Parts: sequence; structure tokens; C-alpha cells
Amino acid sequence: MTKIIDIDGTKIGGGGDLLLIAGPCVIESEEIAFSTAEKLKELSDELRLPIVYKSSYLKDNRSSSKSFQGLGLKEGLRILSEVKKRYGLPILSDVHSIEQVAAAADVLDIVQIPAYLCMQTELTIEIARRAKVVNVKKGQFIAPENIKNVIKKIEEEGNSNIILTERGVSFGYQNLVVDMRSFQVMRKHGYPVIFDVTHSVRVYGIPSKDPKGGTPEFIPTLGRAGVAAGVDGVFIETHPNPPEALCDASSQWKLDEMGALISQLQSIHAAAKEYSA
Repeated sequence: MTKIIDIDGTKIGGGGDLLLIAGPCVIESEEIAFSTAEKLKELSDELRLPIVYKSSYLKDNRSSSKSFQGLGLKEGLRILSEVKKRYGLPILSDVHSIEQVAAAADVLDIVQIPAYLCMQTELTIEIARRAKVVNVKKGQFIAPENIKNVIKKIEEEGNSNIILTERGVSFGYQNLVVDMRSFQVMRKHGYPVIFDVTHSVRVYGIPSKDPKGGTPEFIPTLGRAGVAAGVDGVFIETHPNPPEALCDASSQWKLDEMGALISQLQSIHAAAKEYSA
């Protein structure tokens, strides 16, 4: 059983309820942020589902310098803070440089280390020192047992509020595959393990606005498999109209279809808890 991370009453891990981390990939506008958060809050109440609202104030890992990167640190954090105030959902976003950490940690309940930066020692240490909770996105180039090295860096700074997130491993040049054994290996470190379903269906190297840039039809299949394998939660980026999203348009799940999908996953989670490693 993994450690329980408690964020103002929202509990993650410990064999409890399935957690959902969800929201648009990037903050596009107040309107989209608030309408998405409102719908997620309704789902949280209806399904008795703990939800963390995730959206990036800045997406630094875009394939083009002309791609939409978000509203920036100051405006993005303001909107996320308002989401929490209006809808009572814990908030999560990712940081990309040491200079962003202090401001982000003052606002966010969970500070996320992006997958491609998870081995950056100075960034990890600064986040560990300042963040209430750290979500480590395991890089697609790292074996699940080696995430222990990142955990140790965080623990050495006195922070044991850690979440681990799997998003697949590189299989060739563009595809990711999800090794279901990874969840069991990562859970042995004692911290909650989340499955980032939507990033695992991206086809890298193809622009996300291109329909070939993702395979969202596999989100339910992968989500059901991961929950059956014993994860503590799922990370599903969602948008009111994914094809029109300004980031990860070909891999986000449609907001109106989230309830049906999560209901399935909750049923599987309830059955799987007895057998989780």
C-alpha cells in the first residue's frame, strides 16, 4: 500500500479512492479554464471522485517556437488560483526552470517535474525545498526502478510528499508503450503512482493538431488496463473540444465524455484494490 498524500482533505494513495488529475493541456483562456473546472467539480460531487485540476501556465516543450505556449507564469498562476477559489479543486502545474519554482510553489498544491526534466538535479532540489507536494513525471527514457534516484533527491531535502507518474516508454522513435509491470515496480517505492493516459497516446514528431499526432481511441483501453494493474489514479487531459485545443489536440479526451469513462475506471478500481501489489 502506498503512502497517503493529503491535500486539504483530498487524499491520494493509501488504497483509497481512485484519483483523477484532469484539465486542459495548457491554459488557453479564463473561459475554457473555468468551464472545464466547473464540469470537473460536478463530476467530483456526482461520482464522489477526488479530482486535482491540472493545466500548464507554460508549455515549454513545443515542436515549434510559433506553437502556442500558454498565458505565462503570472497570468497562468492567477487563473489557477481562481480555479481553486471558485471550485475548491487542488491545482497542479509543471515548472520548467528554477526561476519559476518560488512563484509556482506559492500558489500550486502540487508542483510537477516534467518528464523530460526529471533528471535535472538542481531543478528537482529547488522544487523539493519549496513545493508542498511534488509530482514526478517519469521520463520515457527511464526504467521504473530507476525513479528511486529522483525520489532520493527529493527525500534528502526533507520532502516526502511525492507522487510518481508513468507516461510510457519510448518504443522506437515516435511511439510510446506502457509496460503494465512498471506500476507494480514504482509502487514498491511506497508513493502513490498515477498513470498519465493521454500523454501515452501521443505520436511524437507529428504536430498535435494533426489527427495522426495521437491515438485517443486507445485511452479507454489503456486506462482500464492501468487501473486494473493497481494505480492510485489516472491523469487524463481533457478539453471541451479537443480538435480545437491549442496543445495536444489529438490526444485530449472530450470533457463531455469524461463521466462515462471515469465511472468505468472507478468500477475496475474497486475490484482491483483487493489484488493490488
